[in-house]
Amino acid sequence: MACLSYIEEGRLMMKHNPRVLILTACYGEGHLQAARSLKQSFHGHGVDDVEIMDLMKEAHPVIDKITATLYIKSMLTAQFGFDYYAWSYYMTKSAKPDAGFARFINNLGKKKLKEKLERDRPDAVICTFPFGAVPELCSRLGIAAYTIVTDFTMHSRWIQPKMDKYYVATEELMHQLVSNGFGREQIEVSGIPIRPVFEESALECNPYRSVFDPTRKLILILAGSYGVLGNVDEMIQQLQQIEDVQLAVVCGRNAKLLQKLNEKVAGTNHIHIFGFVEDIHHLMLLSSCIVTKAGGLTLSEALALEIPIFIYKPFAGQEKENALYLQNKHLAFVSDHTEALARQIEQFLSEEIYNTDMKRRIRQFKKVQSADYIISDILKQIRAPRLEPVLV
Repeated sequence: MACLSYIEEGRLMMKHNPRVLILTACYGEGHLQAARSLKQSFHGHGVDDVEIMDLMKEAHPVIDKITATLYIKSMLTAQFGFDYYAWSYYMTKSAKPDAGFARFINNLGKKKLKEKLERDRPDAVICTFPFGAVPELCSRLGIAAYTIVTDFTMHSRWIQPKMDKYYVATEELMHQLVSNGFGREQIEVSGIPIRPVFEESALECNPYRSVFDPTRKLILILAGSYGVLGNVDEMIQQLQQIEDVQLAVVCGRNAKLLQKLNEKVAGTNHIHIFGFVEDIHHLMLLSSCIVTKAGGLTLSEALALEIPIFIYKPFAGQEKENALYLQNKHLAFVSDHTEALARQIEQFLSEEIYNTDMKRRIRQFKKVQSADYIISDILKQIRAPRLEPVLV
């Protein structure tokens, strides 16, 4: 009579070329950038069957469009005191996964994901955005499920029972997960995955080197595609008064801001305005400091290059939490007014000891080659030899 056996007749199976599904969302660039970094690292490890899926966009395109628009608009309305994103963030920050609203959110995309998993049967599902349906579906189908937390602090939506493993940026996040019932072996303090170019520090062949005055310190301002930094023209006015500095302002894909600033600074020396810059790491490497918003990926990229960070007017919610975390670790400066920002930068640039101390702290804190570390660990698990039952 036929039966299942795991003993001598069993076959030792090892997955040499696994199939991987990375789930992400486009609420800000960070989640998608992390997914792309992981895919690139998989390719570097010889794994080519890797797909990135924006689950909300594919499962609920109308809801996704509305929520993405609301997310972008919240950055603008927050400047006028109407911060509905922050309100929703803090109202749900400690919500349990089985609470009414949390349960509704967690079920979004579940049907589409179930169809996808049953059809493609990936060996691993990796989330760079929290999708509550993932661990349950993957557990039921025997698929490994992993979460990459892409910020320095964690909203309750990230905490999902049955997730096989978490990769987090800090020891504090590891302890938070342990306090929520996860085993220490289920958590790796890996850092946030970033593009490989941010792990390099070579200045040779930098295409922007000839653009700037080598005798002046460069302040890099990342204004954001939606002008989310705010008060950029006022900021320029304040910062250009600092002695022996030059400014580089990156407007992203915000054509309106680009045109406005170009008109304002026309003929002004030592102020350079850029649109979207694909190789932003080149500008970072030439900079004495960076002024930015507080997205987890952008901050991780600056930390990787050991660029001193000045966070301006972080939006309440996840960005504010990221900013406060780095400020408390003395890894970044935070300000809410252009005058205060200018004073901080002027004092910082005036004494080399400030720069030396900051870079020392960053060097001690940062995680290197996070994407490769994460992928190596995941591959070690899904490629591990296992006995597969056979009929005997």
